[in-house]
Amino acid sequence: MTAPSIFISHGSPMFALEPGVLGPNLRAVGQSLRGVSAVLVVSPHWQTRGVRVGSSNAPETIHDFGGFPPPLYQLRYPAPGAPTLAQDAAQLLAQAGFDVALDERRGLDHGAWVPLRYLFPGADVPVFQVSLPQSIDAAGALRLGQALAPLRERGVLVVGSGSLTHNLYEFRQAIRNPEYAQEFVDWVRDAVAARDVEALVDYRRRAPHAERAHPTEEHYLPLLVAMGASAGTDAARLVEGGMTYGVLSMDSFAFGLPDAAAASLEPAA
Repeated sequence: MTAPSIFISHGSPMFALEPGVLGPNLRAVGQSLRGVSAVLVVSPHWQTRGVRVGSSNAPETIHDFGGFPPPLYQLRYPAPGAPTLAQDAAQLLAQAGFDVALDERRGLDHGAWVPLRYLFPGADVPVFQVSLPQSIDAAGALRLGQALAPLRERGVLVVGSGSLTHNLYEFRQAIRNPEYAQEFVDWVRDAVAARDVEALVDYRRRAPHAERAHPTEEHYLPLLVAMGASAGTDAARLVEGGMTYGVLSMDSFAFGLPDAAAASLEPAA
């Protein structure tokens, strides 16, 4: 089977305990998928010089956050790794011109294991991560996804895990005029639905409130990874997530879902 690619807004680590709107919707997507051989996750919580590919047989659950309730630190996601597919991913990235190396000690950060608790709650599908290069820009993130696209034909679900809006300063402070976040989200929805890749890459000039929605880019770039891994013929579907904490959008997008799964979701816009 050809697996889809998905952009997931993973939100706060508390998403692991508070499913909100997105959790059940991700679970429904996961239940509709058959024959997924592995999950490849690109998360902003693993940034490196060049690209690194996790090749552990049994990646540990990394609790890469602080100050949250104790039950969050007790959660584990004991999915097996996929070292052979990790080697194949590294080879594809090298062929595309990326500086790449394997990392057999890398586990799963919360950008990976938190949403996967909903997609595949049984932790029975192998998982490995690909890092986000520290110096990468929007065009580079798209190219990273394009390099990984052939893995989809081998049943590898490519997940870009980030956040559709990510202004943590406002998230932690009193927020003025929070409606800006929805205006940014609406613009992205339209661009994804139109498959306007050029606009999505150039979002900082074209999208309303782009720099306010993303003071830094790392949580937006996984959207371009997921789009890059998709084909032009893949229909884009909105996986509704709603707005949390006033300005933190959990909306997500799936590309190339099986017909049965796509039928239950709205088009991206």
